[in-house]
Amino acid sequence: MPSFAHDRVQIAFLDQGEGEPIVLLHGFASNKEVNWVAPGWVATLTGAGRRVIALDNRGHGASTKLYEPAAYHSRLMAADVRALLDHLGLQRADVMGYSMGARITAYLALAHPERVRSAVLGGLGIHLVDGVGLPEELAQGLEAPSLAVVTDPTARLFRSFAEQTKSDLRALAACLRGSRQTFSRAEAERIALPVLIVVGGKDAVAGSPQALAGLIPGARALTIPNRDHMLTVGDKAYKAGVLEFLAQRP
Repeated sequence: MPSFAHDRVQIAFLDQGEGEPIVLLHGFASNKEVNWVAPGWVATLTGAGRRVIALDNRGHGASTKLYEPAAYHSRLMAADVRALLDHLGLQRADVMGYSMGARITAYLALAHPERVRSAVLGGLGIHLVDGVGLPEELAQGLEAPSLAVVTDPTARLFRSFAEQTKSDLRALAACLRGSRQTFSRAEAERIALPVLIVVGGKDAVAGSPQALAGLIPGARALTIPNRDHMLTVGDKAYKAGVLEFLAQRP
């Protein structure tokens, strides 16, 4: 598996297919295989003639684990993505993130708009600006001695998912605490590139995609019927919506 060094971390990534590049940023407690390979995204996008690049965010998958919350600021994780573009010699790419990956995508689009051709924000709606990421209770759930003693339903969901993905629970707790930045409405209004926002109709984590689209000039919102935060990821309507968006964006 290829990797590269940036800011004292080793970032693992995959690079498949040919054509216009799209970079995929996975969600919290996930990794590139779980978020993008297993649900068929890599096959779908390469089959549509795209070059697909997906990385393991710092603290996740095969990338370096860090245990200081300050090492996981959203701007630092966005800088990892910019460094990956530099490493691959890519001046610009479409970028799609899911949940935490969508927050990173927004920070990348704000800081380096010249590197982002378009942005797909999956699993994150108005909570990009009306929230600071996942709640602190999730970090406590990750640090609990076992899943059995975690009582908060959302914390149980993410602890169970983190165990399924064989994640480093201490690194995830640091990541959650360190990546809870507020993205202001003024910052959202400054994003000046094509944006698609995709959220499941039963997603209790993301917030309204329409409300966020109302802040970002020209952004489009897509709701995936009868899907929650976890099940939206591999939905065929999500894939169809993204392919249509990529075909139509300038």
